[in-house]
Amino acid sequence: MTFFEQTSGTLLNIVTVLAGSALGLLARGRLPEQVVITVMQAIGLTTLFIGVDNAFDLGRVARPPGVILALMALALGGALGEWWRLEGRLEGVGDTLKRRFQGQGRFTEGFVAASLLFCVGPLTLIGSIQNGLAGDPSFLVLKSTLDGFAALALSATFGFGVVFSVLIIALYQGSLSLFAGRFAALVPDPATDPRVLLVNGVGGLMIVGLGLGLLEIKRIRVASMLPSLLLVVALYYLGLNFY
Repeated sequence: MTFFEQTSGTLLNIVTVLAGSALGLLARGRLPEQVVITVMQAIGLTTLFIGVDNAFDLGRVARPPGVILALMALALGGALGEWWRLEGRLEGVGDTLKRRFQGQGRFTEGFVAASLLFCVGPLTLIGSIQNGLAGDPSFLVLKSTLDGFAALALSATFGFGVVFSVLIIALYQGSLSLFAGRFAALVPDPATDPRVLLVNGVGGLMIVGLGLGLLEIKRIRVASMLPSLLLVVALYYLGLNFY
């Protein structure tokens, strides 16, 4: 399989985010405030739905209980993330880019929100693995469509920082796809393997947290919880010893 076949979904995702961001920047300041607010609320509600829908994957892992593993992973992962200052470091990347490229508006907020929305979720994981294993970008095509609309709304609200989220997309999704393609024998079936279901479920809960933030209900420190995606797999193996 060629490099293009393994990363076609990620390349499409980058294009749709850039296109959506460009349209959002052109519309910035020209759209009535209430229109922007309503669009952001629509994105927030859709984000909540996607998060809740995928969080139900935790219920498909019964032994050991997926919900208990998710709780432990999020608690421990969040503590580790705060210790490693992941939230602050990600915001620091946005601040550095803002100084270098003199972005206007809420640059850091846009960069962080877009990077998390586009990269922390089950569609990213499953879509990237599927694309790398079989050259099938169908999940990432769906994700690209959602991300394009989200980029339009986010860039109209936050400004230029949203554009730079494509760097995170390229690095994270591209790496996942290339890894899956090179080590296909080591990657489980993403549709049925309990480890992938657990990662999807924890990612879904994190997406719920992001949706709450987009709706301005409660700001959840989602970036600090990123270690949970790895911890839940480690806890799964430990839990097998008790069942």
